[in-house]
Amino acid sequence: MKMNAKQLRSSQKPETGSRKPEAGNEIYIILDNVLDTYNIGSIFRLADGAGVKKVYLCGHTNTPPNPRIKKSSINTTEWVDWEYAESTVELIRNLKFSIPNLQVIAVEQSDGSIPYDKFDYKQPIALVVGHETYGVSKEVLEVVDATVEIPMFGVNISLNVMVSLAIVLYKALEKIV
Repeated sequence: MKMNAKQLRSSQKPETGSRKPEAGNEIYIILDNVLDTYNIGSIFRLADGAGVKKVYLCGHTNTPPNPRIKKSSINTTEWVDWEYAESTVELIRNLKFSIPNLQVIAVEQSDGSIPYDKFDYKQPIALVVGHETYGVSKEVLEVVDATVEIPMFGVNISLNVMVSLAIVLYKALEKIV
């Protein structure tokens, strides 16, 4: 069922298991200490739009219920499966153990990163984004399978965390769907 923003804002939480991503994607999003509640809410909205299987909120990332997350997500926090984990590193280790062949990809600028459009994305996949100022933590970068980055051509060195995630997520969808 497709709903507009007004319908989503007034919708009730669906029954457990009733929300299935239409695309059947085995894609996960991991937030490593993302602090801005509007970014978090927007990521829920992105996850719903892309048919993401689950969002993991880790470390100091705020969780629903939160009025600012709810507002920016237009209530998609009620429709997208999510879970909180205290440690991003432990979460990634557990996911790799429980999901065979899972690719865990950080969206981050680092010495070993490759251009996001050159990576060979395969499902199942987990995309990791980090803190708005400090990025994905070094500890997390040590346990991911790869790091991809978006080239920057202006004077600014980075994009908003949700924008970066959206660009990489839809590139991954383009290559794996």
